[in-house]
Amino acid sequence: MMLMISPSGVVSGLYDELIDLQRLGSLQITRASHVEPDPDGQWWADLSPVGGKKLGPFSVRSQALAAEVIELERRLSGDAYA
Repeated sequence: MMLMISPSGVVSGLYDELIDLQRLGSLQITRASHVEPDPDGQWWADLSPVGGKKLGPFSVRSQALAAEVIELERRLSGDAYA
């Protein structure tokens, strides 16, 4: 689990239940993406909620989820202090 902490103390990361995030303070959780199948059964990770692109197609959901995490963590690390 990657957590980025800004100089002002704001913590950002992908939601995960690995640790109790409420222990860090009040939470603001927003959707960053959607992983959905298309009519042909191919899976897509749509990062448009954060201004990203659509990743895929993937033959199985787990591949789309893995690609989603990689891309969101890449974006998070690049925008950590913006």
